[in-house]
Parts: sequence; C-alpha cells; structure tokens
Amino acid sequence: MNPVVVAVAITGSVPRKKDNPAVPILPSEQIESTQQAFEAGATLAHIHVRNDDETPSSDPERFALVQEGIKKHCPDMIVQFSTGGRGRDPSARGSSLYLKPDMASLSTGSVNFPTIVYENSAALVETLATGMKANGIRPEIEIFDLSHLHGARRLIEAGLIDQRPHVQFVMGVKNAMPADEHVLDILLGELKRLIPKATWTSAGIGRHQAEVMGWALARGADAVRTGLEDNIRIDKTRLAASNAELVTVACETVARHGRRVATAAEARSLLGLAGSGLLPPPDMLPAVYCHSAAGVPAR
Repeated sequence: MNPVVVAVAITGSVPRKKDNPAVPILPSEQIESTQQAFEAGATLAHIHVRNDDETPSSDPERFALVQEGIKKHCPDMIVQFSTGGRGRDPSARGSSLYLKPDMASLSTGSVNFPTIVYENSAALVETLATGMKANGIRPEIEIFDLSHLHGARRLIEAGLIDQRPHVQFVMGVKNAMPADEHVLDILLGELKRLIPKATWTSAGIGRHQAEVMGWALARGADAVRTGLEDNIRIDKTRLAASNAELVTVACETVARHGRRVATAAEARSLLGLAGSGLLPPPDMLPAVYCHSAAGVPAR
C-alpha cells in the first residue's frame, strides 16, 4: 500500500477559542497540540502563530518556540511555516524563513476570500520563493485558482523552485475555488501537464474537509490535510475535541481507501526532505538544513 502523509494545520489565522476552545493559541498550547496530533499519526505540521490576543502574528520568536518544541517532542516531524497573509504585514510574511523550517507555504497568486482580497503580488511571491530557496526550504504551493498553477510553473522556469514542489489545492473557501470533484480533476490534469513531477494534496475547508479528502485519496494523492485551521467540527452536532481527534479521523479515512499512513521517515522521503536518507534536489544542496535521519515507528 502506498503511504500517505497526514498533515495537520493546527491553528491558522481565523478560528478563535470562542469558536472552539481546543484551538491552540500560545506557543506552549501549539506544541502540546502538535505532539498529540503526531502521536495520532500526523507527520507534517503546518504552523501559524498568534499574538496573546489571538490575532495573527509574524513574530519570529514565536515561530522559533513552536519549531523547537516540535523538534523536541515529535522526532523527525516535518515543520512547515505559513507565509500566508490574512492579518499579517506583507513585508513580514517571510521574516521567519531564516529559522530554516523544513517547508513553507507559498501562494502564487491573489484570490478573493470571504471578506478580503488575499493579495500575493508577483514581486512578493518571487521574494518569498527566493527566501525559501536561500534557506533550503521546500515550498508547498498553495493553489486557490487555476492560474496559480501557471504562477508556480513560472517560478520553476525562473529557477526559484525545483521541478518537484509539493502542491496543495485549497477548495471550499467562499468566493474562491469551490469544493467540486470535477474542478479537482481539471486541476490535476493541468498539474500533470505543467508540473508532472510534483507531489500533491487537496485541502477541503470546513464542512468540505471529509469529501475533498476522499476525492484526493481516490486519485492517488501523496498527502491529506486536516486540523483546526480548516475545520473546527467533527460533524454538525459536535466540535472537534482536538487536532488529534481530527488526525485520527483522517487516518481512518486513509485506511478505508486502502492506503496506509506514512511514518515520519516515509513522509520526508515522499516530499524530498533531508532526514530520511533521501538527498534533496541538487539545486537545494548548498543551503539545505539537515535533520536527524531517525524515523519513528509506524503507528
């Protein structure tokens, strides 16, 4: 059975404790929540940080605290920083890249969100991509619109990212890309044409999380994504108790589709990261940030 990376987006920039008390805000809460999710089967943590008042933050010290805690308590787990823009000064969105996380999210174009325009100018995208390359960070390309795939292709042609990025289709955000199975097929067709060596996943937002995960697994996705950033509920009647509970549901879904959850070492190998015995792409070797080669037992 082909292994599947389970990614957990633990916090995001939108949900508050009034929406679900389990949303981790402080670095200590984020570390604890990530460790629980790791023990439940997640091997990639997507990290946003917040100020104490729960507003989005770009504070490198907070990113550093969370990264240090995950490395200590979650052996070989992939740490992925967000460079997303809601509530953050664009000039600060790459301010933590010097900490050299394994991965960082990279949106390659602008899009409408429920109440704002999520702006990603070409100059900002190039600046963030340049920072990731300089620090040996693998990008996860966030696709909110078909044109964003072409934006990623332009970054490849410019030599700012390699031929094998990890691509995530984000579906179900109001005013952006709908959660539609046919749309996913169109996106995958374009991905295979433009960036055939990419690994990929698809994230469903809110009530769309389960169905989008199923569509992705049925099409051979390399990863699935869950977590309180995207979805605060188990069903209409109950809030999720934790990120770990959402991860458990995701792992059960992986098994129902005849796949198995990747170990941390397998996740690193699948995504081309150091720490698994797999060398990173040649154009990233000079700046690569090496991690322990030790994996964790299969769960």
